[in-house]
Amino acid sequence: MELWFSEMHTDNVKLGFRIRREIEHVRSPYQDIHIFETYDYGKLLVIDGTVQLTERDEFVYHEMIVHPPMLTHPDPKRILIIGGGDGGSAREVLKHDPDEVHVVEIDEEVVRLSRKHLPFVARSYDDPRVHIHIEDGIEFAKREKNFDVIIIDSTDPVGPAEKLFSGEFYRYLRNTLAPGGIISQQCGTPVYHPEEVCNVHALLSREFRYVRLYFAYIPTYPSGMWAFSIASDEPIRIRRKMDFPTRYFNEEIYSSSMVLPNFVKEKCHQE
Repeated sequence: MELWFSEMHTDNVKLGFRIRREIEHVRSPYQDIHIFETYDYGKLLVIDGTVQLTERDEFVYHEMIVHPPMLTHPDPKRILIIGGGDGGSAREVLKHDPDEVHVVEIDEEVVRLSRKHLPFVARSYDDPRVHIHIEDGIEFAKREKNFDVIIIDSTDPVGPAEKLFSGEFYRYLRNTLAPGGIISQQCGTPVYHPEEVCNVHALLSREFRYVRLYFAYIPTYPSGMWAFSIASDEPIRIRRKMDFPTRYFNEEIYSSSMVLPNFVKEKCHQE
């Protein structure tokens, strides 16, 4: 008997993985979490029925949410990651040699399961510069200040992550950033949910002088075409040379990923 996991992308489209075995299943106070072993994509983390990462292609997402904002800042030393409990974003941030990295994850089960089963991302937690805070990201942002870069590595805007896609949250982030600070956030796919992409861009544009959308191609995310936003009160351009290894991101991709297809320009009213 074959075991499959399928994520519904729309009512009529889904992506399926043939599963070798279910490694662990936990229902936390916040969400339903599965870790599977697949045939083609290695280990698979699923939260509330949606793919969060696979061992085979997680590097694309984590490199693209981290390196554009980190290379936009001239000297990023104090970093905040909201969400990101699997540790993948922290792993990429550490390549920039920061002084401290704070990961704020509301669900301690995500951290526990990642450390237990997903060492390829969670090994970042072994670095003493990485500090884990199990609490609400908004409450942390209200209380703490002076971060050079804030990375919002959340699940989709439903359930516990919904409030991380609000104008009120972005106003808190303005006060949490140090002068010249930068934020990045994943904001979905323009193929199936253009309203989500455009809404994030519009709300950030109310709070920050410079906001850019950019894209990466992630095979296991809905449609494969995934959007991110980067925002700052300083012009968005690369300010440092890369001196670390990556598998997807490079300096050419920094610029080319911000070139928008016409259908996205039209949907989001971009020039």
